[in-house]
Order: sequence, then structure tokens, then C-alpha cells
Amino acid sequence: MTSFFWFAPVRCFFWPVAMSLLLVSRASGAAPPPVAGANETTPSRAQYFSWINHTNEGPTAAQTEANLGFFSYLKEEYGMVLDIYAFDAGAIDGANFYGKVDSPRFRRQFPEGFGPLVSHAAAMGTRLGIWGGPDGFGDTPAETAARIEQTVRLCRDHNFALFKMDAVCGQLRPSAYEAFDRMMTQCRQFTPDLILLNHRLNLGPGIRHSTTFLLGGAETYIDVHMANEVTAPHHRAGALARELPPKLTRLTEDHGVCLSSCLDYWDDDLILQAFNRSLILAPEIYGNPWLLRDDELPRLAAIFNLHRRYAPLLTSGMELPEGSYGPKAVSRGDGRTRLITLRNLTWEPVTYSIELGEQIGLNADGAPEWRVTRLHPGIEDLGVHASGGRVAVEVAPFRSCLVRVGAELDPQLPLAGSSYEVVRDVPGRPLELQVQGEPGSHADLTLLGDRSRFTAASLDGQPADVLLRGQSIRVDFPGELQPKYIHPIADFKSVPVPADAESLYEATCFAADNNALELRSLARSGPTAIPAVQRARDAFFQQNIFRARELSDRFLFDGDTATAFSVSLRWGDPRNKGGGFRLDLGQVRPVTRLVLETPDEFSLQPLKSEEGVRAEVSMDLRTWKPVTFLAGTHMELDLAAAGPWRYLRFSPTPLRLTEVRGWEQDREVTDRTAWRASNLFAPYTRTHWLPAGVYSAQSAWAATALLPRVISSGAYLSVAVNGVHGVEGATVAFRIGGKLVGCPDRSPSFASNSWEVGVRASDRNTTYYLPLRPEWAGRTIEAVVLALDPAQKDLQPAIWLCAPSSPTVWKVLRLTRQ
Repeated sequence: MTSFFWFAPVRCFFWPVAMSLLLVSRASGAAPPPVAGANETTPSRAQYFSWINHTNEGPTAAQTEANLGFFSYLKEEYGMVLDIYAFDAGAIDGANFYGKVDSPRFRRQFPEGFGPLVSHAAAMGTRLGIWGGPDGFGDTPAETAARIEQTVRLCRDHNFALFKMDAVCGQLRPSAYEAFDRMMTQCRQFTPDLILLNHRLNLGPGIRHSTTFLLGGAETYIDVHMANEVTAPHHRAGALARELPPKLTRLTEDHGVCLSSCLDYWDDDLILQAFNRSLILAPEIYGNPWLLRDDELPRLAAIFNLHRRYAPLLTSGMELPEGSYGPKAVSRGDGRTRLITLRNLTWEPVTYSIELGEQIGLNADGAPEWRVTRLHPGIEDLGVHASGGRVAVEVAPFRSCLVRVGAELDPQLPLAGSSYEVVRDVPGRPLELQVQGEPGSHADLTLLGDRSRFTAASLDGQPADVLLRGQSIRVDFPGELQPKYIHPIADFKSVPVPADAESLYEATCFAADNNALELRSLARSGPTAIPAVQRARDAFFQQNIFRARELSDRFLFDGDTATAFSVSLRWGDPRNKGGGFRLDLGQVRPVTRLVLETPDEFSLQPLKSEEGVRAEVSMDLRTWKPVTFLAGTHMELDLAAAGPWRYLRFSPTPLRLTEVRGWEQDREVTDRTAWRASNLFAPYTRTHWLPAGVYSAQSAWAATALLPRVISSGAYLSVAVNGVHGVEGATVAFRIGGKLVGCPDRSPSFASNSWEVGVRASDRNTTYYLPLRPEWAGRTIEAVVLALDPAQKDLQPAIWLCAPSSPTVWKVLRLTRQ
């Protein structure tokens, strides 16, 4: 775990010192000292670390077993090897304290110690690592000896591969410099390849033991520590724009790729981490990768496997000219094989021309021709081209791209004629490829290289053995051609503030939620059919502290008053300008009585018992009917006179509610699965810059667009609110078929009762997203942007039709091996 904000002064002082020491040694041509556990030519090691799978309370043995089971599944099913599984904060040391393995706290978390977990990890080729602090040596020789022995045992007895030392635990006292040096020297006697991550520490002379420094002092939790600074069609544009380490130094750490929040386009992020920066820890992930969809797990494994195959080549890299290859492009490899990473940080596709020669690091005399293969997104053979020639490669908007140029064919990339992904490439099992094509198109597939290694071929279960005889096979992809994956569909025009501005504002408030980001990821990915994935998800969501932090609106509808949905105060009060409580029944219902429960007067705040509270209900977000109730621990709303309704709102919201129940006449509503609630969004008329009763919308823009006749799976609209709008100073909603439709997602994310810290606030360049429904195909829609801050009216909104990728149809090709 890192805490960029707490220790910024420490980072700013010591990070440049550490970096300069490393760069000076490299500039002089001297090899890095062997005590660092690795040097610039050491191949990367694949790592997962457990931060935000737990927080500072630390991991437990049971949760770790479930997580290791997930990685065991990936190893068995897809051949993915994880080199290091690292415990983050709280296993032994924690925030501002140093722990002991014989303490009650440690024994509570790890009743049998680390031994069983070491064995579980070793069975799948993985070693453990741990987070901690650099000190803990106490004030007496005995205390120093005990700390040294405790740490050395991790290497001697358990073969630990990594120590991550962090300023969150504390700095190393100068009086302990010698003890730290002695401890690390002894550790590397047992594990010479031990990696020591230095997160903003002054280690004095012990800096020689440090393998890395932290790149930019940055943590990568999406929309918490790392968020978009520009409008973009997904949340990870900021991550895709990350800097390169100075002089492509590999002995640094970039905190890896966070797989916990805002998961879309995680693979583009991981491609850059693993192949562009390609640091000593790569691919490196953290958080909750079990929140990915089941169909994404083969891609996760394939990226790890591809990197492992090319790891020895990836230690040598060169930056490419930005004018020709775009921002931060890198070519890695030797004179006969290069892997090139490109990126596009704009809304339009960009085509780069790759020169097949010395410009990208190829040996000009090495081969008369070169085979070019795009490896991401999707694998596609781009043909054989003469040395010195050029190959055009298109990179989609806000995506990354990985291209291989080689003198020889990679035998594990055997297909030409269409784009595909490797689903499974495990010895003893058929090679399984997922072939893709645009609906309404066709492809002629051909096997490359040595076909004799395969004994049978099938496509979607039908025999395709002609491929083994060197013949091609035509594949038709059903459907009709669909619009380009991302393009503008209308122009916004300035309009008077509409009469239904408040209703539009409420539409997006009710469409969104304030749940933990991980719960949003779970909703995005849906249920899993894989037991190992389910066990890891259960271990996360059912851990006591996740439930105790009361981060889900589902706790209001579970019939259990021991659970609650609360306003998180861990990092200040996130309620946006006096956040209100909103309840959506999911449909119009004749609920005549509603009960809201809170456990005590403190939880009721800022309301006070026996004072009146004015609420409102509505069927359609346009017409609201008032109802008054008395605040208290048991609040009853008499709604008999209101008639059927769907939406309820009042403000301010209590800090903590434990249950929301409803009755239709005398019958209690038992099925509340469709009910949803939020507690952070501001009431429309109460902002810090306007008096109550004055509409917040100060200016507006509208755009009318015709949706395509066919809406591809996963298609959505992006409304880019370009310009400075103030924090929470703009909102977007739609009119579709006579109904008001709000945006359930935006970048940076809507306010959240967050698992770690709150989401990143932004006063500019926010992007709102609306998933498209099939029933909207061919309809005319109207998008409306509302500016809420009278001081910020100069906005330039734009609307784009997007899809997760170019519309595709998938077919499975299986090749049985000899």
C-alpha cells in the first residue's frame, strides 16, 4: 500500500536522491551492485500484491488461501505462472507500527503462520513477498537481534522473493542504518534474488540494497489515486498516459495495474505496464482481479504468458520518435525481434507507420524481410515485408497497441487471415483460439509454420482439417455491418435552460449509485461460473471489515438490522453540498407506507428526533408530491395520499440507515431486489453558491442524434464535457422515447462510499456514459448538458457512439497437438 498524499514531503526529498544514485551508477557504466537482488538485464517477474483486497487491517490466511486458489485455477486452466504473491500492509507491520510474528494479532490472522501458504504458493511455482517498514529494531541489542532474525527467517525458512518497504510504516532512524544493512545482507545470503521495493524511504547507506524506487510516487487505484485529466471513452485514459521511467530504467516500480475499480480497458493498461515500461515487476497487478468477467480471464493469462515468453528480450528498450510513433512509444528486443508498444490518446483513430529497420532497433543486415504481427488488441498477422520498408498500424482511440516484428515466425502464433485471441495454450491440451470478425464479413483462415504438430482441427465444433493440409478455410461471420466502434454522432448547441432541468439532474442521480467501487465492478462483470473465482469474491465481500464499513445500499434491503448503508467519514464527509437520500423502487408501485430505520440518535445526524422532514415522491421524476415525516430511529412515512410512486428523495441524509421497508396497504413488500438507494448526491436546489429555491442549472447545451438500426453488444454513448465546470458543476442526461434517462457512470467516477479512500474530485473534463439498450435502435435521442456553476459556462460538450471494440463475432478454433 502506498499513501502518496500523507508522505509527499518525504517522497519529494528522498525519491530524487535515490533515483540520482541509481542513474549516476548507470551513466558511469558500472553494473548495479549485486546486493540489489537484480540489475537492468534481469528479466521481469510477474507479481500480484494484495493491497485493497484488504486495507491496513491486513490479510488473513483464509482470504489468502482463496486468492491463491484463483491463481492456481489460472495456472491449471491457462498455464499462467505468477512469480510473486505479496502480502501488503498489515500482515506483520502496519501503518505506523512494527509487528511481531508471535503477537496475538499475527496469530489471529495467520493461526498456522506462513508455512501452509508458502506450500500452497510453491505448488504453483509462486513465492511470497511482504509489505513492511525499514525499522522496528527497537532500542536495545536484543530488540535489534529479534527484528533481524524475524525478517531473515522469511528468506531462510520461507524463500520470500520480495520486501516492499514503505514510509507509511515509518522512516528508518539513522541510528538503525547499520542494523538495516546487516539484516538485508543476511537475507540475501539465503535469497540472493530478493527484491527490495523502496517506497519513499531514506535508507542511508542501505540504499545499496534497494532494487527500485517508486515511479512518480503514484498509486494506480483508478479514480481514487489515478483519474482521467481529459475527456475519454473510458476511465483508464489517465493510466494509459503514464510517463516512462527516466532513461527506461527498469529498476523502478510503477505500482502495477489496479484491477478493482473501473475495469474496462484494463488490458490496454496492462499491455503498457508489461511491455512498454517492462519493469523488474511485470506484469504486476493488485486489488481484486477476480472481479473481471469470466471471459476476460483467458486474456489476463494470455498477457502474462506472452510476457513470460518474451521476458529475456524485454530487458533492452529504446524510445521511438514521438513525431512518427506517438507519445511514449518504446521498442524492446534484439536485432532480430522487436516488440513495439504504441498508444493513442485522442478521440480519433491514428495510423502509425513502422519502419522495418534500425529506427526500431532491427539489425539492418539481419534479415531480408520481416514478419509483422499485431499482438494487441487481438492477434493479427500483418504479413511479411521487405527490410527497410514500412507497415501501417492503426491504433484505436484511447487504446494501446503491441506489435511484434521478427525475422522468424513465432510458432505459438500460428494463424493468418483474421484477428484472434489465444484462449488456451497449455501442453497436453488442444490449442484454443478465438477467431473474430466483423458482422457481415468473412475471412480466409490459414495455418502458418509447422502444421505437422497438429493432428486435428475444428471450428465451432465442426471439422476443419483442411487447415492441416495447407489449405485455407472460409469463415463467414453472421450479422450485418455495424457503425465504426467510436465516432461522433451529433453536435451540441447552446440552448436556454430547459424547464425540466431539475428532472434531468434527478434522472442521473437516480441512475447512478454511491456504493463502493468494487461493488460497481461486480455489477459490471456479473456472476461467475468458476468456483475459484466465486471463492475469491466471497472472501473479499464477506470479510468482516468490508461489511462493517457499510458501503452497499443492498444492506438496506436484506432484512438484517445489524447491517447498514452509511455515509463514509474515513476521509472527510464526501456528501456533495449536503447530500440527500434517494430511493428508487425500480418500478411504479402503490407503496402506502415506508419505514426507515437507524440505530441511534448519533446515526440520525444531522437530523434530530421529533423534527419534521420534508420528503417528495414521484412516478416520473417530473412531478413531485410532498410528504412530511418525523425524524427518529424509526421513521414512518404515510404515503397513502401520494398514490403510486417510484422515486423518493429528502435531504439531508442521516449518517447511517439500517433498513428500508415498505407496505402496500397491509401487505409488506418482501421482494426488494429491484430497490436501490443513494446518499451522497446533492439536492438540486441546494448548492454552496446558490440560495435554496433557485434552480442550479445556469446554462445548457443539447444535441439530437439518430441511433443506428443495430446496436452492438456493449455499445454506449460518451458525452465529453470539455472545459472547466467546477467540482460537481455539470451533469448530463437524455430524453429517449418520451422518458428521462440518466447516466449510471462517468469519469472520474460518481461519489462513492469507498473501500479505501474517496474518489478523485474533478473540476474539468468530465465524461458521462450511457449504455445503449437494444430497444433504442433506430430512435432519435436528445442529450442535454447542464452547467450548474454560474462562473463556469464556457464548455464544449461532444457526444460519441462507442463500443468496447470494433463490433465482432467470435468463433472457436481448436487445434489438437501431436
